[in-house]
Amino acid sequence: MLAASGFLTIGVFLALVLSRRVSVLFALTLVPIAAALLSGHGAGLGELVADGLVTVAPVAIMITFAVLYFSLMIDAGLFDPAVTRILRWAQGDPLKITVGTALLTLLVALDGDGASTFLITVSALLPIYQRLGMRRIVLAGVVCLGAGVMNMVPWGGPTARAMAALKLDSAQLFLPVLPAMIAGICWVLIAAYLIGRSERKRLGVVSIETGERVKLTGADRARFWINAALTLALVGCLLFQLADLEVLFLVAFLVALLINRPSWQGQQELFAKHAYNVVLVVVVIFAAGVFTGILTGTGMIKAMAESLVAVIPDAGGALLPVVTAIAGMPLSLVFTPDAFYYGVVPVLAETSAAFGGDPAAIGRAAILGQMTTGFPLSPLTASTFILLGMSKVDIGDHQRFIFGWAFGTTLVMTAVALLTGVL
Repeated sequence: MLAASGFLTIGVFLALVLSRRVSVLFALTLVPIAAALLSGHGAGLGELVADGLVTVAPVAIMITFAVLYFSLMIDAGLFDPAVTRILRWAQGDPLKITVGTALLTLLVALDGDGASTFLITVSALLPIYQRLGMRRIVLAGVVCLGAGVMNMVPWGGPTARAMAALKLDSAQLFLPVLPAMIAGICWVLIAAYLIGRSERKRLGVVSIETGERVKLTGADRARFWINAALTLALVGCLLFQLADLEVLFLVAFLVALLINRPSWQGQQELFAKHAYNVVLVVVVIFAAGVFTGILTGTGMIKAMAESLVAVIPDAGGALLPVVTAIAGMPLSLVFTPDAFYYGVVPVLAETSAAFGGDPAAIGRAAILGQMTTGFPLSPLTASTFILLGMSKVDIGDHQRFIFGWAFGTTLVMTAVALLTGVL
């Protein structure tokens, strides 16, 4: 009975989300609440919801201050000199411009926000592509590859969703796949080189003027170097887990706020400008806490996993993480990130645990497979249309052009993850 209720709950959730009949927030909250009431768990509903909210609270806090921190750094111009240097280095060589596109995307995408990444990179590079006659589909494709890999950072959407859905922290989920992510970055640069080489053969090298160098003087120069040092220190502390991520981002944001927006008015302007992005992400994280809290607390996820164990051969249990990583790529084109991480991944994780596997391995596999295509290629992800709209590329052409390279990213990262024993 519980297994059937669980599958029905997830089925209704997926149907509502994929059909876009209701918002993700609505589906993540009212559907499991209705399921709990109908399955006879109404008396303990408050406790189930509270347990789920407490579980995801650290992730929500981390996301809040991570988005605010990197938004502040972008507003402060931390990445502007790097943009100018990359463009001046590339000059009129299509190969260098393509590799520079990948480098710039990898740098800007450190904030984990696809929309801002696309706005910055496409705005800076599209005029150069048009001046040289380079194909806009190359710009969209290379940005897609770089943003897909970098959005695996713990404050990016997919990893944050996986942590919330499986009740894991970044030490369990992200750090083990860091070597695989580095391999994915290397693959993106190789792919950019090969794509750029074909553009160079097609167009040759053209001499162009890339604009004036960004010059910083006085207080602006001092502020720039302080911001750079603070960001490097933050990234180092995050990688070495010197404190909880939410604490690190909170402290770093407060320090950055005092440096860049010391006045009350300046701080209010910052919050007003970026409040929408923060609230949109955090509310969904808390809604996910309701969803997973109810499905876990009522025993539905466990019951669903037990029913899957009964039909999966024993030999298939060990292969479940690898299958999840590879199948996550095509699945990401038909499932939204919310549907995939909150509806599918918890069941796969519990099934893996029933076979004696590590549930965290399913979470790692999910971000290796789903992120390389779901975020920058899926028509179900809104930010995909920001990229395509700005670069003026058709989504079908975009998918056909970059799908193979993106799948290569998944395969490379999955292979490294297997070699390092994290799957």
